[in-house]
Amino acid sequence: MPIPVEFILFGLTLLCVAIFHRHTLWVAVAGLAVIVAYKLVFSDFHGAEGFLGLWWHLQEEAVIVANLFLLLVGFALLSRHFEESRLPQVMPRFLPDGWMGGFVLLALVFVMSAFLDNIAAAIIGATMASVVFRRRLHIGYLAAIVASANAGGSGSVLGDTTTTMMWLAGKSPLGLLPAYIAAVAAFFVFAIPAAKQQHRHSPIVKDAPEGISIDHSRIVIVVLILVAAVAANIYANTLPDDRGARFPYIGAAVIGVLLLLTPWRRPDWRAVPPAIGGAVFLLSLVLAASLMPVDSLPAPTAMTTLGLGYLSAVFDNIPLTKLALDQGGYDWAALAYAVGFGGSMIWFGSSAGVAVSNLFPEAKSVVAWVREGWHVAVGYAVGFIALQAFMGWRPS
Repeated sequence: MPIPVEFILFGLTLLCVAIFHRHTLWVAVAGLAVIVAYKLVFSDFHGAEGFLGLWWHLQEEAVIVANLFLLLVGFALLSRHFEESRLPQVMPRFLPDGWMGGFVLLALVFVMSAFLDNIAAAIIGATMASVVFRRRLHIGYLAAIVASANAGGSGSVLGDTTTTMMWLAGKSPLGLLPAYIAAVAAFFVFAIPAAKQQHRHSPIVKDAPEGISIDHSRIVIVVLILVAAVAANIYANTLPDDRGARFPYIGAAVIGVLLLLTPWRRPDWRAVPPAIGGAVFLLSLVLAASLMPVDSLPAPTAMTTLGLGYLSAVFDNIPLTKLALDQGGYDWAALAYAVGFGGSMIWFGSSAGVAVSNLFPEAKSVVAWVREGWHVAVGYAVGFIALQAFMGWRPS
């Protein structure tokens, strides 16, 4: 069957993002504009035509878009609070020597992401790494930070938007826990070579400067913001009749607490413009992906689920998850791992990757990310194989 024009336009947009990685924002916005213009003139928006169809579609995506935007901006400010607390400057004292220090830091990101949003875990991890490695971070290690955040959230309904969606759809949180079999196996595959890459590139700095005083007020602010995010996530997920999907509770909670506590400690507002740029880039790709004429997925099997993970590196995992939930018949733990971790293989494949790349613009190269972060793709495959070997295919 002929390939829909929308897929061709989306593929060209992703190709241009990979080639013109210094102009990714404008490429993504232009790609979205071209796709919207094509659908207005020649196609429809999932059955509804013209500007009315576009309006209905934007209404459906509004909460997801608002949540992502607020989280990306809010967590960028959170990371600056954490950095200015000077706690990251004394943390090297508690990390092991050699490459094991980088490995333990990745493990901390993995654990944090199980109960925090993966964006927050990735940004906190990148902020700590920038201090202990004097901001000389290997791209392969940056990819591993993103992969650790995405892997750590893949089995927790609090750790990733896709698993939260499954929870809202009635999937048991306990039923998603086997995803950690895959996530842990993948972690050891990518974390060890990534830590060694970083050690060769820039060894960990063990001796913190003398006379550093920690700003405990900023630490309290960081904790309060994270507690608010977790509480808002839990509250939204307990609301009946999908009311939790009608308002960006998590993003609003993060921004609300930030603004409320501004008189106590002023955020570094200089972090906002680059965070907005990164958010607009990601949301342009998310909206473009949501406009694709995908009405169904292949029959749910282990192999097609494995393929969805690779697809999620370039195709937003939120519409993929929604299609899978509508279709049914998946092994939900396998799907949670695939769509949750798969986006780590390319820098713009997940919101955590975009957030980290905003902090380290040198990571905005598909070629460099794939070449230096090869261990992430290998880890994904090994983790999926491990899950099938231990648990098999268990659709429900």
